[in-house]
Amino acid sequence: MKPIQTTKQALRRFLLETQLLPSVSVEADGDQEAQPAATHQKVLEVLRHLECVQIDPVAAVKPNQHLVLAARIPGYQPSLLNELLRDRAVFEYFANAACVIPMEDYPVFEPVRRRIFSQLDSRLEEIRPVADEVLSKLEQEGPLPAKAFQSDQKVQGYWDNTAKTKASSHAINLLMDMAEIQIVGREGNQRLFDLTRRSIPGKWLGLADTITEAEALEGMLQKYFRAYRVFEPSDPRLGWQRLTAKDRRETLARRKAEGELVQLEVEGVKSGYYILAADLNRLLFHQAAEEREDSHGFPAPVRFLPPLDNLLWSRKRLEDLFDFEYRWEIYTPAVKRKYGYYAMPILAGDRLIGRMDPRLDTKKQHLTVRLLQIDPGIDYTSELRQSVEQELERFAKVHGALTLTVQNVQIGEQAAIESNED
Repeated sequence: MKPIQTTKQALRRFLLETQLLPSVSVEADGDQEAQPAATHQKVLEVLRHLECVQIDPVAAVKPNQHLVLAARIPGYQPSLLNELLRDRAVFEYFANAACVIPMEDYPVFEPVRRRIFSQLDSRLEEIRPVADEVLSKLEQEGPLPAKAFQSDQKVQGYWDNTAKTKASSHAINLLMDMAEIQIVGREGNQRLFDLTRRSIPGKWLGLADTITEAEALEGMLQKYFRAYRVFEPSDPRLGWQRLTAKDRRETLARRKAEGELVQLEVEGVKSGYYILAADLNRLLFHQAAEEREDSHGFPAPVRFLPPLDNLLWSRKRLEDLFDFEYRWEIYTPAVKRKYGYYAMPILAGDRLIGRMDPRLDTKKQHLTVRLLQIDPGIDYTSELRQSVEQELERFAKVHGALTLTVQNVQIGEQAAIESNED
């Protein structure tokens, strides 16, 4: 089958639909107060659709996983995800990175667990007495937070150049990565740990013991396809496996030949992208809808996406389809930052139009936007500006802020200082 010809706009609208970020207004995007309360089942449904959501401890507003879900679920509250974790409906492990994953997928990540176990076993042996104390205490008293474990010994942790990390903390990290223990709950910034055999339902533990490596690797690859929806062979994370560039090209080419995947040629884009053959009709729907349009304005809704949102996982895809360059500047020295260390891309309809750098003061219930930046070339009409400002107010309210200040607005190459409080 020859590659399907498509446009950037049609493909990004398809992608946004599959990422649960539709590019046109729907009834559910109305007043938050008029929405029914979000439920555990709705959160689980969204997680299953997205396949996983990335976890990150940085909380300029709320941690990444909660911002991802709040952008897609009206009325979402962090307690919903925490309760799913407590109720063993989800687990945390490595997929795209550290992620929240539906529990039924536990078996397919067995190759990852085995690989990491073999890599870290020797490091754990260096502090085996401390690790055994952690396991024994969890056996007797778990679930427990990290502060329940004490050690005067300092060791070289994951990010240390010298011995700076408590041996008990390092043991917990190693045991967690090796899947000997699990995160079973979160209380504020505290993670609760317990033994894996008590944390994962027996059904899934049994399947993890019996699944073949080929079955598990296939399961991970399928999850990757469904999570990304639009993908290409240069992605080193393809299949969430350590495939060589040659293996990635051959994997996609073979599955295209078998009819599982469809290759795309995107107008104005050099790279060849792929989608699942089962998704082709939805892409064709967006192509037909594009041909019927008389204008190309910015339809609602406006959303602010956290730096590790599923849509942003591939920076190359952002540049190719959205003409948007994004770099998370958290690890950039402060004096060299251009947009701020937690700058969140602004999604308006089917375009990424700029960035918003927020800080939430939970005690004062105040949200400060240090920079609201709109890219050059964006037609920042009064209508679009009103939509962005309304979404800022909604975003602040949803995340617990009663007041809002926008310190700096930059439109194109021009910057203006503002101090707007609501």
